[in-house]
Amino acid sequence: MKTYAALLVQTGTPLEIVEITIPALNPGQVLVEIAYSGACGTQVMEARGLKGADKWVPHCLGHEGTGMVLEIGSSVTKVKPGDRVVLSWIKGSGIDAGGAVYGWGERKVNAGAVTTFQRHAVVSENRLTPIPLELPLDIAVLLGCAAPTGMGSVYNVLKMKAGESVAIFGAGGIGLNACVAAALGGGDPIIAVDPSPTRRALAKLYGATHVIDPANSDVIQELKSIVPGGVDVAVEASGIPEVMDQAINSTRQQGGRAVIVGNAKFGSVLKLNPSVFNQGKSMMGTWGGDSVPDRDYGRFGRLLSTNRFPIKELLSKPYSLTNVNSALNDLEAGRVGRPLIDMTLS
Repeated sequence: MKTYAALLVQTGTPLEIVEITIPALNPGQVLVEIAYSGACGTQVMEARGLKGADKWVPHCLGHEGTGMVLEIGSSVTKVKPGDRVVLSWIKGSGIDAGGAVYGWGERKVNAGAVTTFQRHAVVSENRLTPIPLELPLDIAVLLGCAAPTGMGSVYNVLKMKAGESVAIFGAGGIGLNACVAAALGGGDPIIAVDPSPTRRALAKLYGATHVIDPANSDVIQELKSIVPGGVDVAVEASGIPEVMDQAINSTRQQGGRAVIVGNAKFGSVLKLNPSVFNQGKSMMGTWGGDSVPDRDYGRFGRLLSTNRFPIKELLSKPYSLTNVNSALNDLEAGRVGRPLIDMTLS
């Protein structure tokens, strides 16, 4: 069986749409027909070569999507053919079957345990979670990365309480999901910081009470004008070291908490005044919002299904797989919240 995929053949060059051969399933692997894929800043960084040398090219890309199970390998018990599933880079229950190797003429194409920039994919069982029937497949794409990372950072890592003030640095897919989580959890005020006017407008749509353009203001001074003592919690989702510094400095003394979500470029260094720790502030890291798919995805799916926010507006108008490079370009430029790639479009 063959399928079409967007491959990274060489870093710093556009992805190539090619036909690849699907390998036989190993124990613990599942063949999924992908309906939709999201795109994350991680894929932009991989494609641009910003994560350092890439020894795996050519390889498949994408780590968040939705689709339907076509076939299961031996020992798979979590899903069955016909199941609607979310594909996610965050490990859940099930067999950790590792990656796959596809064929491309005489060449081999590497793939991790989950890839989604393709019409069909071989996926490890533990990267799949069944989707409730009431959740549309396009909205459910957010469960692959943006929702568990953004919402999980607010609920699982920062453990935000109702009435706490929140600053969110970077209003892409993860930051916008953090906005939604903070709003649904009773955060107030909720302040989003992003240089993109499109994303600032989206942040207002998804629960931010205030927005700040860092290109035209002193961010810390502006934040302190809204919350004089500093915010209770901060989410950093930009991947820029200087913004990470702003995030911890935006929080209040004696209990302020900041979580660093964004991926910095390879070789970046974070410079930080250690006095922030003497002030009783905490800076935390996270792996996917500390989310556990089998525990959290159902809950996050229900939150995405509430009528309080027009969640579909968070996603871009659909791109076809052949236009995946445009999706990455628009994501990098801040023109969209979260790109949606529709595998059924030609």
